[in-house]
Amino acid sequence: MEKYYTTGQFAKMAGVTLRTIRYYDKIGLLKPSHILDNGYRQYCNKDLITLQKILALKELGFSLEEIYPLIIDNDKDSFKESLKLQTSLINQKMNHLNNLKATIKSTEKILEHDQISWEKIIELINLTNNDESIIQQYFNSQNLSTRIYLHDHFSINKESWFEWLYHQIDFSHVYQLLEIGCGNGKLWENNTYNLRNREIFLSDISEGMLEDTRKKLGNDYNYIVLDAQNIPFKNHFFDTVIANHVLFYLQDLNLGLLEISRVLKDYGIFYCTTYGKNHMKEITEIVHNFDSRIQLSNNNLVEHFGLENGKTLLRPYFKQIELKRYDDYLIVDDAKALMNYIMSCHGNQKEYLGYRLKEFQAYLEKIIDENNGIKITKDCGLFICRK
Repeated sequence: MEKYYTTGQFAKMAGVTLRTIRYYDKIGLLKPSHILDNGYRQYCNKDLITLQKILALKELGFSLEEIYPLIIDNDKDSFKESLKLQTSLINQKMNHLNNLKATIKSTEKILEHDQISWEKIIELINLTNNDESIIQQYFNSQNLSTRIYLHDHFSINKESWFEWLYHQIDFSHVYQLLEIGCGNGKLWENNTYNLRNREIFLSDISEGMLEDTRKKLGNDYNYIVLDAQNIPFKNHFFDTVIANHVLFYLQDLNLGLLEISRVLKDYGIFYCTTYGKNHMKEITEIVHNFDSRIQLSNNNLVEHFGLENGKTLLRPYFKQIELKRYDDYLIVDDAKALMNYIMSCHGNQKEYLGYRLKEFQAYLEKIIDENNGIKITKDCGLFICRK
């Protein structure tokens, strides 16, 4: 028989204040397992798992808004996954703090000789600021994996997006290749080409993402942190440049395209992908029907660079431009996978869905049950550009 505790007993047992438990209850972060007819709250042992996750993730630097999606389950498997995540982040923070400590020590030694090393001070500033990036790198990697998972598991087309894109690339005369925004390196997981005498440069703006890719793919590739708006290579260096779902994120698209054109050899090929205006439109409709305040993107990406306007934007930089569309759609019958995808978007959904996640999951489950799954449009394609 499940044992229940009053709010006071639960707080005392967990070593937190009564005020903390009541606040987490109020904002929907930790609701009691049982409420008596008189309104008294009761908590059980499983609620300790949820509380441990909340306190640990908060200590590691997560905001309460970011914690909501990470605590929706409190079973044994989800607890094991949470402990694994906590261990990984703690190890990263320990490495960061050890590096910071070593830099402080070396700066102290320099000061013993009455010298001020401005380089060391800059290094200290950078290391101090980098602590927050550990959490951001986690979200970058996790969000990307979540989005890829939905497409990998619920797409109708048996040839995945990354397989299809890989097969569009002409490797016959490629000796130097640059991928801008390689993410987790998914494009190269099943590489079939001999990389001998080829230089493949995988780049990303996120150092943490790039390090994860290096661990996965090994040392057959070159890895470099760069911004597409400032590519640190000489003119006409690459035979091929790839930008998979990257261009619509550039603040200055024209500068990025100018840089890509500059580093591309004459008759080189630029492969860039994007979405059309109908891409995943059903998800937007579902979310708006639940709460009309939710915006899944802070920017309209396809207006910045989409299938509809892509040729016009590329034309000043490339002589030949060909558009190839990828034929596919999704049938999603897993509410949690869809909810995770929605929570990975770059909008305000965490603000409005965070404390209502269980309600939102039930809402998705109802739609799935009534329709035997949710059909979701995929509207994406590839521009093949030649100088």
